[in-house]
Amino acid sequence: MPKKPSKSPAGKGPRAPALKPALVAAKRPNAVSKAAPQASPELSQERIARALETIAAHLAAQGKPAIERESFEKADAYVWHPDGRLAAVPRVSRVELFLLKGVDRMRDILIENTERFANGLPANNALLWGARGMGKSSLVKAAHASINADRKPADRLKLIEIHREDIETLPTLMEKLRDADFNFIVFIDDLSFDGNDASYKSLKAVLEGGIEGRPENVILYATSNRRHLLARDMIENERSTAINPGEAVEEKVSLSDRFGLWLGFHRCSQDEYLAMVRGYCSHFGIKVDDEALEREALEWSTTRGSRSGRVAWQFVQELAGRLGVKLAAK
Repeated sequence: MPKKPSKSPAGKGPRAPALKPALVAAKRPNAVSKAAPQASPELSQERIARALETIAAHLAAQGKPAIERESFEKADAYVWHPDGRLAAVPRVSRVELFLLKGVDRMRDILIENTERFANGLPANNALLWGARGMGKSSLVKAAHASINADRKPADRLKLIEIHREDIETLPTLMEKLRDADFNFIVFIDDLSFDGNDASYKSLKAVLEGGIEGRPENVILYATSNRRHLLARDMIENERSTAINPGEAVEEKVSLSDRFGLWLGFHRCSQDEYLAMVRGYCSHFGIKVDDEALEREALEWSTTRGSRSGRVAWQFVQELAGRLGVKLAAK
C-alpha cells in the first residue's frame, strides 16, 4: 500500500529544511547582533599604539649592550659621546704650560693636585671659575700634558672631555671607567645651569652623595664663568619666591661646594697682557719692534674692550698672519 506524503504542521505542504544560523543572519540584515559591540577606530588605534610601545621597550631592554671593558692604550685623550662611545683624540689642541701668564698660583695648585692623583694619592675635584678667556680650560689641558711628559705608557693619565649637554650620562661613563687600569680626569668645559635644568643632579651624585660614589681612579675638573654655576638672577629669584628661601637655593648652590678645590681666575693687568703677547711672539718666532708690538697690542685690546689670554692669542694670530709667519713653535 503506497505511503502517504507527510504533511506539514500547518498543512502548508512539505516541511522546509531548517536553515543554518549563518544563512538566517545573512537574510536578516537589520537584525541586531547580541555579540559585544565593536570598538571604535580611535580605541583600536590606541590599543595598537600601546602594544607597539610595550614591544619596543622589551626589545630595547634585551638589545642594550653590556658595558664593555675599554682599551685606553691608543690615546691619552678622549671625547665621551652619549651613545656610550669614547672617541680617541690623537692630538689635543692645547697651549704650552709656560705660555700661560698671570695664573702662576692657580697653575701650581692644579699641577700639584693633578700629580698627587696621578700617583694614586688623595686629590680633590677642581672647579676653575672666573673671568672669560683667562686660560681655565687651557690650564687643565696643559697640566694633563705636563704630568704625562715623563711617564711610561702604562702610568699615563687619561683626559676625557664630556660636553655640558651630556652630563646626564655621567653615571654610564663612570661605570665604564671604574674597572679600567688607568687614572682619568673627566673634564667639563664651560659648565653652568639655566632655568629649570635638573641635569646638575647627575653631577652632584657623581661628585659626592651617590651610593657608589666617584671611582677612585676618576677625578673631575670643570671650568665655569660662574662661581656657583648659576646666574645671579636665578639665585635671587629662587630666594624671593620660595617659602623657605634658604632651602630653595641650597640644593643648586651646593653643587659648587662639592668641588674640593676652587681656583679663581680674574682679569689680567696691562703688564700681564703684554707679557702674554711677548711670550707668544718669542715662542713662535715673530720678530717685531717691542715698542710697535706694545702699541699695537694695546690698541687691539682696546677695540675688544678687554684684556685676557684669549685676546692676546687673537692678536698674535692677526700679527702672524699679516707678517706671513706660521704659528709653529721654533
